[in-house]
Amino acid sequence: MKLSIERADLLKAVGQAQSVVERRNTIPILGNVLIEAEGNTASFRATDLDIEVVDRAPAMVERAGATTVPAVTLHEIVRKLPDGAMVQLSEDGVKGRLEVRAGKSTFSLATLPRDGFPVMASSEYASNFSAPAPMLRRLFDKAKFAISTEETRYYLNGVFMHVAEGEDGAVLRCVATDGHRLARIEAPLPDGAEGMPGVIVPRKTVGELRKLLDDDDMQIAVSVSDTKVRFATPNITLTSKVIDGTFPDYTRVIPVGNRRKLEVDASDFARAVDRVATVSSERSKAVKLTLEEDRLILAVNNPDSGAAEEELGVAYADERLEIGFNAKYLLEIASQVDRENAVFLFNSSGDPALMREGGDTSAIYVVMPMRV
Repeated sequence: MKLSIERADLLKAVGQAQSVVERRNTIPILGNVLIEAEGNTASFRATDLDIEVVDRAPAMVERAGATTVPAVTLHEIVRKLPDGAMVQLSEDGVKGRLEVRAGKSTFSLATLPRDGFPVMASSEYASNFSAPAPMLRRLFDKAKFAISTEETRYYLNGVFMHVAEGEDGAVLRCVATDGHRLARIEAPLPDGAEGMPGVIVPRKTVGELRKLLDDDDMQIAVSVSDTKVRFATPNITLTSKVIDGTFPDYTRVIPVGNRRKLEVDASDFARAVDRVATVSSERSKAVKLTLEEDRLILAVNNPDSGAAEEELGVAYADERLEIGFNAKYLLEIASQVDRENAVFLFNSSGDPALMREGGDTSAIYVVMPMRV
């Protein structure tokens, strides 16, 4: 195998591949990237056995072929090469080496034969549809903060993507929860997605997917089966196993009877919470909200380090309410608001609160209260 490729194209492709590779693994070849050169394209494939990414880049291929080299090392080499450099990759099969040459720099990397590289079996996808990158970006970006990190409840370690019935008909919905907070985000259902099975997309896959979604004009081809999900652009294909578990019935924890309505500037609210939380205890991060007519008082009382209080002008016309929350959860939810105003709906001090952006119900968040 022998090819020449632009440093920028190589860096992007290898960067995508090496982020999938697990740093510590017992199977050496899983630390490698599979480079395949043919025609005028080089493809770079990496896997951790649960996720597989293939990134294709234009290249001048002198001799077709394939080999595998350590992904992280290759990425570090390419990252340190000068901008605009032309990089030549040439494999010596007899010595088991890949030579990386750019300008006056030459590197020689140990290779492993491609035969031992695991390629994820292709599966029959029950549903295939196309969705704009900004739509998928919004669905996953706004939901991912609520993914659980508790390994024992593995079925919460991802985003539940499924078809649901919204206010105006069928929608594509993403939900994540860790039992303390919940995010439910909806978008119009793309053509062809009607029969899609509901799948739990793992946390790591959600992180890798984000790299495919930066181009606002890009259409993403989405394929879903009961066991796998695939997201593809013309140059990158990301395939992942889905979490084998049943996502709980989240609709039961979304309050429907909350009548006490608070409207507040989202950024002012976030900054105020952040300020008063400075003196809260590391463990509980508790902040108390006191709601009175058109004003909100945020207070923290920590016997060990002190107390803090701040008042905000808000729109609130219901009876007085005192309710406590984890400041970290409030900050994460407030940071999801793209519009100016956040609307909170409360019932009582012991019931979960609901938050949305203005009158928009396509993104709603639930946060459980705590005693303060």
